[in-house]
Amino acid sequence: MTSLVLASTSPARLALLRAGGIEPITIAPEVDEDAVAAEARALGLIRNTAEMVQILAKAKAQAVINHPDAVNAIILGCDSSLEFDGESLGKPHLPQVARDRWRSMRGRAGTLFSGHWVIDNRKALAEDRPETGRVSSSIVHFADITDSEIDAYVATGEPLKVAGAFTIDGMGGAFLRSIEGDAHTVIGLSLPTLRDLVMELGVEYPSLWNRARS
Repeated sequence: MTSLVLASTSPARLALLRAGGIEPITIAPEVDEDAVAAEARALGLIRNTAEMVQILAKAKAQAVINHPDAVNAIILGCDSSLEFDGESLGKPHLPQVARDRWRSMRGRAGTLFSGHWVIDNRKALAEDRPETGRVSSSIVHFADITDSEIDAYVATGEPLKVAGAFTIDGMGGAFLRSIEGDAHTVIGLSLPTLRDLVMELGVEYPSLWNRARS
C-alpha cells in the first residue's frame, strides 16, 4: 500500500479521492498563490491558464515535502482555474464578483484547467525524488440561468470559494448544461490523470486504494 498526501484542503478533492477508494493525508500547503503566480509571470513562465495552474500545483506539492506526515508518501498538489473570454478566473471571494461572472458566463462556455503535480517523497535525498505533472482540461457549458437564480446561488456562499464561481458536485451542478471532457477535472482533480502520473513514477495505481467500500 502506498500513502498519498493531498497538498490541499479542498473538500471536493478530498471527497473525490475518498469516493475513488483513497483516504489521503491532507496537508495545507500554505502557498501564497498570488505571489507565486506574479513571480512566474515576471520570469515569463506563465503565458496562459494551463501554465499557471501547473506552476501553482507544483508549488503546493513542493511546499509540503518536509512536513513529517509527507515522509514516505506520494505527494499530490493541484490547482484549478476557469478560462473565460481569454481571462483566468480563480475564486471570486466577493458576492458581486461572483454575480457579475455568472451574468457573463450564463448561456456560454469556458474551459476549466486543473494542474496536477506528483512527487515521490519516499526517498530521503532531494535529488532522488522523482516528480512529474500534467494539466487536464474540460469545456464547461453553462445554462442560461435567470438573475434570481444567480442571486440565490451567490447567497449560498458556495460560488465564492471555488475556481470559476461554480461547482459540478454541489448546488451549482444544476446550472451546468454539459461537460466536454473529464468531469473530474471540473472538480479540481482528474483521477485518470493521477493514475497516469503515479504510473510514470513507477507506482501501481491500485496500491493507493486504502479505503474500504461502505
